[in-house]
Amino acid sequence: MADARSAQPAPPHGELPPQGDPAAEEPAADRILPRRNAMALRLVALAVALVLAIVLAFVVVVFTGPPSVAELRVQAGLDGKRELLIGVKDDQPGVAQFADGRWTGFDIDIAYLIAEDLGFRRSEIRFLSIESEDRARMQATDRNGERVGVDMVIASYSITPAREQMAGVTFSAPYLYTEQAVMTRHGHAPVSSLEDLKGRRVCSLAASTSESPATRADVLLGSRKKISECFQALDRGDFDAITTDAAILAGYRWRFPAKYDHWDIGLDVTEAWGVNVGENPALRDLVNLALYRSRNDPKDNRWEEAFDRDFRVEEGVNEPAPIAVDSQPAVDEPNVRQWPWERV
Repeated sequence: MADARSAQPAPPHGELPPQGDPAAEEPAADRILPRRNAMALRLVALAVALVLAIVLAFVVVVFTGPPSVAELRVQAGLDGKRELLIGVKDDQPGVAQFADGRWTGFDIDIAYLIAEDLGFRRSEIRFLSIESEDRARMQATDRNGERVGVDMVIASYSITPAREQMAGVTFSAPYLYTEQAVMTRHGHAPVSSLEDLKGRRVCSLAASTSESPATRADVLLGSRKKISECFQALDRGDFDAITTDAAILAGYRWRFPAKYDHWDIGLDVTEAWGVNVGENPALRDLVNLALYRSRNDPKDNRWEEAFDRDFRVEEGVNEPAPIAVDSQPAVDEPNVRQWPWERV
């Protein structure tokens, strides 16, 4: 039998044979490939746009956002620093005292808390004695009597508007709230206000916040550089009373309960102790970050443990006079990034 295809008439000379539907005859792979290429191009464009957005956000944060912890450490001069120098009191039992070759007290514990968060081991912290009038100058004294500049002052230093305007003073957020009080020798007539001591000889620390209220009450005010000097003068009978912060007086009453009486004088002014970092705002931000973490981390009990160890034990013998507020003061969250990409 003849092939049926051979029976079809040939096209006229010069004409092409009839073609079928090109789309129908195009291979499937040839149709899918352009679609895949277009999808790949769209994905590449999307990835490029995403990368550009991330880079732009990173640039905005790094160059216009708040500083990171690493940047603050550099600005504060802490990178490469082998020893942190801290000015503290040395004669305030329960607050800061150097005795038997050891530093103890609440200010010492707060110093450890802050320094450890700054990346310093305890062996890299050096405490130096500082007097009240030198806290703004940030000049302490070493064991050889040499004057030494310190990195920060943690020395029962109350934050006041006047002090905040002083050259060389930059305060952290408060780390303790206390109030002013009075201490007398045991057996003195009750004291409920500074006015009860009008015309009497009263000792206070030079350059302290206790001087102004005492002066307004018309007491015969005398000042000493160290609180221990006030107590020595009180013991000799040179003064009738001492006035300063309750947290400072409480330690002497705790150590010598039969020797002194502690009086609540009802002043409304709260004494808020802060850390002075001098002309170093970057260090202030890092100190505030340490205090903020301590205040807001439920697993961080260092402040509470310090209060119990240094002040809670003194409460019984000092009653009914208060010592200090037994909760850490609130701290605003510092405007600091832990990592460069935080806080877009």
